Amino acid sequence: MEEVDVMAQPTHEWRPPERPWQEQDLYDLPEDGSRYEIIDGSLHVTPPPGYGHQLLADEIRSALQATAPTGWWVIREAGLRAPVANLIPDISVLKPSAPPDGLWTHPTDVALVVEIESPSSRRYDRLIKPPLYAEAGIPHYWRVERADFGPVIYRYQLVKGVHYNLMGTVGPDDPVQLDEPWPMRLDPSAWPR
Repeated sequence: MEEVDVMAQPTHEWRPPERPWQEQDLYDLPEDGSRYEIIDGSLHVTPPPGYGHQLLADEIRSALQATAPTGWWVIREAGLRAPVANLIPDISVLKPSAPPDGLWTHPTDVALVVEIESPSSRRYDRLIKPPLYAEAGIPHYWRVERADFGPVIYRYQLVKGVHYNLMGTVGPDDPVQLDEPWPMRLDPSAWPR
């Protein structure tokens, strides 16, 4: 009798399309925890983030949700259909006008996107994604660095619908009153490093 390895992972073979990648192609990829995004017709794959990244994303989402006005949504890893990309921010703040369900959000329904840097996503979060979010017209972008002394949030605001200007930073010792995407007090001192 042949032994079966119950721990073996099933194999999934796929081939890239013979044209630029499109949103529909994403549905054919394995659900393996990796993040699959399309930028200018190219597929970008990042591995699943670590536990520290996930815990920090949960804390930020909870802090935003706790202060959200009625009708606003704070969603983890919602798809965003940008002009030349299908992106998956770590956190998206959706306006009350957003549909109640779906896989891909329209940029006009998004008030803020948050990206938490990981070693595998640092270049995307700093160089690639901000111009794409700006082109999509997302009013606010937060990039979160996980420093040894705690998380630091770099807050950006869209200027003239073209690019982001740095509005300031919030660190673990800097509780601050913010106005975006609504008035709130943000205190990252208790968030995981």
